[in-house]
Amino acid sequence: MASLPLGPHHLHHQHQPPPPQAENDPLKLASRQHDPMDTDKEASPAIIENNDAVTGQIISTTIGGKNGEPKQTISYKAERVVGTGSFGVVFQAKCLENGEMVAIKKVLQDRRYKNRELQLMRLMDHPNVVSLKHCFFSTTSRDELFLNLVMEYVPDNMYRVLKHYSSMNQRMPLLYVKLYTYQIFRGLAYIHNVPGVCHRDVKPQNLLVDTVTHQVKLCDFGSAKVLVKGEANIAYICSRYYRAPELIFGATEYTTSIDIWSAGCVLAELLLGQPLFPGENAVDQLVEIIKVLGTPTREEIRCMNPNYTDFRFPQIKAHPWHKVFNKRMPPEAIDLASRLLQYSPSLRCTALEACAHPFFDELREPNTRLPNGRPLPPLFNFKQELAGASPELINRLIPEHVRKQNILNFPHPANSQA
Repeated sequence: MASLPLGPHHLHHQHQPPPPQAENDPLKLASRQHDPMDTDKEASPAIIENNDAVTGQIISTTIGGKNGEPKQTISYKAERVVGTGSFGVVFQAKCLENGEMVAIKKVLQDRRYKNRELQLMRLMDHPNVVSLKHCFFSTTSRDELFLNLVMEYVPDNMYRVLKHYSSMNQRMPLLYVKLYTYQIFRGLAYIHNVPGVCHRDVKPQNLLVDTVTHQVKLCDFGSAKVLVKGEANIAYICSRYYRAPELIFGATEYTTSIDIWSAGCVLAELLLGQPLFPGENAVDQLVEIIKVLGTPTREEIRCMNPNYTDFRFPQIKAHPWHKVFNKRMPPEAIDLASRLLQYSPSLRCTALEACAHPFFDELREPNTRLPNGRPLPPLFNFKQELAGASPELINRLIPEHVRKQNILNFPHPANSQA
C-alpha cells in the first residue's frame, strides 16, 4: 500500500494549510512498499471487525497472554482525528480502563507484506523517540485489513509551536531553541547508532513537543528505513524544505546524514522564525540552497551524486552565514548551522557530535532552569547511543555535575576531566 509522509502528527488541525510535502511522485509512493513477507502474525492476538467509523467509536483489543502473562482487555474511545493522509488516519483516543490518552495511527495493511513502520518502532526505546505501546489489526465491513499502532500521545509539535511565535511576531527564546534542537539530535543519535534507522522525514510536523516539560520526541517512522551500505534507496524522500541536496541530485546511496541536513534546516527555522530554504519545487529548492551555500564545487557534487559532475551550474558566491542570521545571533548558533548544512554528506557532523557542540553548553550548566523555574527535562540519561563514542566526546556530553551523581552508571574513563 502506498502512503504519504504524514504520521502521528498530534498535529496541525485540518483547517490549517498543509505543510510542504514531498510531491506525489511515483518513486516516492513506491518507497513505501514493504518487504514481501507474510503478514506480521505477532502484531496482534486479535482482529476487530466492522471498524469503519473513527470518531466516537470504542475499540477493544486483548493484550498479554504470552509467556504466562495474564490476558487483559483494553478499550479505546476515539476522540478526534488529528492527522489524515493516503496511509489512513491518526486519531487521539482515551483508554477507558485508566483514562490515559494515546495516539492511534490506523494504516491500511497489505496482507502480503509486513509493515516496516511497525518493525522499526518495535526496535526503539528512547526518551526522545515516540514510543509504541502496542498494536492490533482491525477489519472493515469491506474486508479491508488495518494495522493500528497505539502510541504515547503528545499534544503539540514544533510546527504549531513555530506558528504560535510567528503569529505573535516573536522569535522562539534561545533557551528553547537549544533545548529542542539538542533533543532532536539526541533522538537522531539513538536511532542512527542503535537500531541503525534513518528517519528520512525530519521536519517540524514530525517533532512532538510537550509544552509543559519541553520534552521533544521524533515521530512518524512511515518513511524510515535501516540503510544498508551498498544497497540503493529511493531518492524521492523527505519533505521539500528539509530535503538534503544529495536527494535533490537523485542520489540513491545516501546515509543517515540526510537527517542531519534536515535537522540543520529545523535549527535554522527555529532561529529565523521561517524556513531557511523555502523552495517551490525540487529545482527551486536547489536554487534556494545555492543562494546560501553558493554553487557546489565539482568535488562537492561528486560527493552528493557522481553522475552529476558534468552539469553546469550558475556560479553564485556563498552568502556569509552571519548575514543569513541577524546581528544578535550567538556565534555558536551560526557555527553549528554551518557544520550541519554542508554539501558534502561526510563533512556534516554526526548527531552525537552536534549534541556536544558549544551551542548547547548552557544546557549542561548545573543551574540552568526553564523560564518558569522548573528543571529542564532529562537530557543526560543516555542509553546505548554512547556506544563507540570517544572518551573525549563522552566527557563533553556528560556534565561533571551529572557524572558525580552517576559515577557508576556511565561508561567514562576512570580519571576523566570535565
